[in-house]
Amino acid sequence: MSNRVRWLVVIVPALIVGVIELLSDELLDEVLPFPLDTLLVVGATLLLAGIFATLAFRRIDALTGALRRRNEELETRATSARALHRVSVAIASLTDVERVLDAIVTHARELLGVDAVVLLLAGPDGRLVRRAASAVPGALTAMSPGPGTDVTDAQEATDADQILRFVAPASAVARVAAPLQRGGATIGLLAVGASGVRGFDADALETLSSLANQATIALENARLEARLRELAVVGERERIARELHDGLSQVLGYVNTKSQAVDGFLAAGRIDEARIQLGELSAAARSVYVDVRETILGLRSPIGPDAGLVAAIRAHAAGFAESAKLAITVHATPEVERTRLDPEVETQAFRIVAEALTNVRKHAGARRVTVDLRTAADRLSVTVRDDGRGFSLARPLDGRPHYGLRSMAERAAGVGGSVEWTNGSDRGAIVRLEVPFRPIAGSVPAPATA
Repeated sequence: MSNRVRWLVVIVPALIVGVIELLSDELLDEVLPFPLDTLLVVGATLLLAGIFATLAFRRIDALTGALRRRNEELETRATSARALHRVSVAIASLTDVERVLDAIVTHARELLGVDAVVLLLAGPDGRLVRRAASAVPGALTAMSPGPGTDVTDAQEATDADQILRFVAPASAVARVAAPLQRGGATIGLLAVGASGVRGFDADALETLSSLANQATIALENARLEARLRELAVVGERERIARELHDGLSQVLGYVNTKSQAVDGFLAAGRIDEARIQLGELSAAARSVYVDVRETILGLRSPIGPDAGLVAAIRAHAAGFAESAKLAITVHATPEVERTRLDPEVETQAFRIVAEALTNVRKHAGARRVTVDLRTAADRLSVTVRDDGRGFSLARPLDGRPHYGLRSMAERAAGVGGSVEWTNGSDRGAIVRLEVPFRPIAGSVPAPATA
């Protein structure tokens, strides 16, 4: 109602009452004696009040009804939003994609009040198959569509009628579907069916679309995680291949050369030279044994669920020091000692330290090694320092002698970190690793003191 109309509703009755009062004083007093003139004025006033009140009350009732309907719509949307939030929180707590999809179809049936919900995915051949479903007893049919029902048209794959291939027609009299889309391509659909004739309003369609998006996200996360695992396996295989080529294959070639020399010396009766060669061959065999043992240990999970990075490095250093005949000391600040980091960060930091110790054993000729772990701002700094002969930094990292250094750089970059290696001011080499320091829930117990 405009301001002009509102003022007219107030002013017009007042003017009419004024006119009636004026007529009463000037004309009615002569025609009608008291109290008839007064009764006429009161009656006219009541009649006008009733007319204007009726018009005003009708307008107020109309506005009240519109406001009530609007509030009901808002309440319905708020209820749907709260329900979707609860569904999102419940789904976010799940890690297995099958459980996530089961939760989505179950919540979809509850929120929309339908008889059946099926989540269909298109396979490599274009056929739609049922991946998850929730329905009243007897509503679902065969797990897979029968002969002659292959889907080859992408438009057909998003049609709500596709639910009839997996749900009994009596349970899908009313049906609707929302597509699952990834990168603009339809990979499946989330279809619902109801046994009675009913419509699906905008809120129901929005709810179904939101659940379809959550299913798409869950499937995409599962696909990316599988791809990351594949890449991790490929990367680990490449690392092992480089290490075997850089270490084991060269030592085996050396063993072969020494074996031929021993055979030649024995054939020539040169026993002393053969003994010398056998001694060198024995040392090479021990070196191969240590290399293979370290490779096997490197394939195991280095950090248990109840241990932290520092404890894992200490345990590895103790065993490594015994086999390599080195004195290894591990220092860590209390904050690093007690804090757990992301498992991938801990794993890669551990493997970089292990690789640095292996390089010390193979190339440094050192007697003492120190491993120091401390924090600086939001970074974890790990320093491995030895008293050996130091690095030869003239050759590039893509040269064959530097496979181990390149492996450390790749591992550090994979978790958002960096690694650098320099020579000490007096002697020895320094490997310094920096990775993000973002503590996660949980801590490790402080090491026992003697």
